[in-house]
Amino acid sequence: MWAEPPCEIPYPNEDGWKINLSKPDWLKVRLQTNLDYSRVKKILAEGSLHTVCREAQCPNSSECWSLGTATFIIMGDICTRSCAYCAVKKGHPLPLDDDEPDRVAEAVAKLKLDYAVITSVDRDDLPDGGAEHFAKVVERVKERNDGVKVEVLIPDFAGDKDSLGRLLRSNPDVLNHNTETVPRLYKRLRSKGIYVRCLELLRRSKEMTDGKMITKSGLMVGLGESNAEVIEVMDDLRKVGVDILTIGQYLRPSLKNVPVMKYRTLEEFQFYVEEGLKRGFKFVESAPLVRSSYRAKTHVESLLGKDYK
Repeated sequence: MWAEPPCEIPYPNEDGWKINLSKPDWLKVRLQTNLDYSRVKKILAEGSLHTVCREAQCPNSSECWSLGTATFIIMGDICTRSCAYCAVKKGHPLPLDDDEPDRVAEAVAKLKLDYAVITSVDRDDLPDGGAEHFAKVVERVKERNDGVKVEVLIPDFAGDKDSLGRLLRSNPDVLNHNTETVPRLYKRLRSKGIYVRCLELLRRSKEMTDGKMITKSGLMVGLGESNAEVIEVMDDLRKVGVDILTIGQYLRPSLKNVPVMKYRTLEEFQFYVEEGLKRGFKFVESAPLVRSSYRAKTHVESLLGKDYK
């Protein structure tokens, strides 16, 4: 293992953060655009839909859109939390749109998806954190699209067990809830985020489905964590039965967000794969540009085979 001490993220001064590391060559993204890219963009615009590809400035959006897929972000594009690493807008969200479940279901049909990924902003302004609306989207997508598999990347619903239960009753095929970073950095990085609550949500998702739910979680690296701390998170996730792990490099979306403290090497990302598999994860996707919904369908195919339908 790479021996290294953990480091703290500094606070900005009047000049902002002085840390400004140069990106290594392997982080250069080649833009891919073709007819599928244009088709996806048009369908999303027609449905007035948001995607994590755009709102979170995902570096893989051109690749995914060119392959005819996208990750839908529901309940608006304004988050009630202010995580220091996130590009999504923060503030007071608009009321929920009752037509959104139908519009997402229609977009999935037009895109001819057999695997749809749905995520959301945090909605702490709602009593159930938006669980009922989230569940309605999943249910409508499945009603409108025969045989489609749905992966949900969910917020923590403030730890409310009933809200999680409502979401689970909509019968998603994969439940993803990102750990995001190591517990030592939570207070600094995650607005209202609680590490043990994250683990509890993942544990309950298994427990409330009699172990049948495929669970997934993701980490960003390069925020000041040590590799030893990453391994400790892996161990914690396996204790609550998580099946799939994704690890990617943190990329600073703007000068308002925390700086990159370190660019992890390709060898380190391969090390995470080996350590994750050694600990019993069924699939580990680890590379600089990996994000939790990147190639999500292939993760499930690796577990259940291409004929998982």
